[in-house]
Amino acid sequence: MLYKRYLSMLLKSQLQYKASFVMTTIGQFLVSFTTFLSMYFMFMRFNAVDGYTFAEVLLCFSVVLMAFSFTECFVRGFDVFPRLIRTGELDRILVRPRSVVFQVLTSTMEFSRFGRFFQAVLVLGYAIPASGVVWTWDRLLTLLTMFIGGTAVFSGLFILYAGFSFFTIDGLEFMNIFTDGSREFGKYPLSIYGEGVLKLLTYVIPIAVFQYYPFLYLIGRTDNRWMMVLPLVGFLFLIPCYAFFRLGLSKYQSTGS
Repeated sequence: MLYKRYLSMLLKSQLQYKASFVMTTIGQFLVSFTTFLSMYFMFMRFNAVDGYTFAEVLLCFSVVLMAFSFTECFVRGFDVFPRLIRTGELDRILVRPRSVVFQVLTSTMEFSRFGRFFQAVLVLGYAIPASGVVWTWDRLLTLLTMFIGGTAVFSGLFILYAGFSFFTIDGLEFMNIFTDGSREFGKYPLSIYGEGVLKLLTYVIPIAVFQYYPFLYLIGRTDNRWMMVLPLVGFLFLIPCYAFFRLGLSKYQSTGS
């Protein structure tokens, strides 16, 4: 499969400098670990935040971090898409027989981001027994769909960011509010930020669709079983994001470089 070949080539190229790769991966782990420590010290002072315990909050934190770091690794090409326009690399992509999306996806993969992913897995491993949740099959399925839906939503945000690049050359910095910002917001259940923010992150940028509402089912605060599959709505978010990207692509004019 061609995708596997690209993946293998990119991994081998990054492993050419093994020491650098290992240190970068460790750095990614430690940067995210400081966020975990800040949460830990806060909960040492306050036993709960808006009624949520430390272990429950860690479920939110770990799932969001897993989805974000996984997306940042494999959909990184859209995150650095403005560079393809500035360097003229997009012109070469357009004349090749493969689809633009496939070539952008395989243009860049940051395997060092698995440092963050590994930390999220460790945190989740602690939170699962500590949260007090009875882990029946439906709870485990909910956890899986939260991760899958989160990956879809973050992928959509990266594609949307790339779409703006056609009109601004550089990606708009305000999009970081919804990419990196969503990762930071997602440390805690979104209800603690107020009803306005919760509605924004439900109906405009559907972070709450995979983070907050299924989380309520996970910890037993709602019995609505539809919450198990609600995160999969994140795939619908990909449709307008991809449509905007295609619109930008149709307006693209070569840099001539």
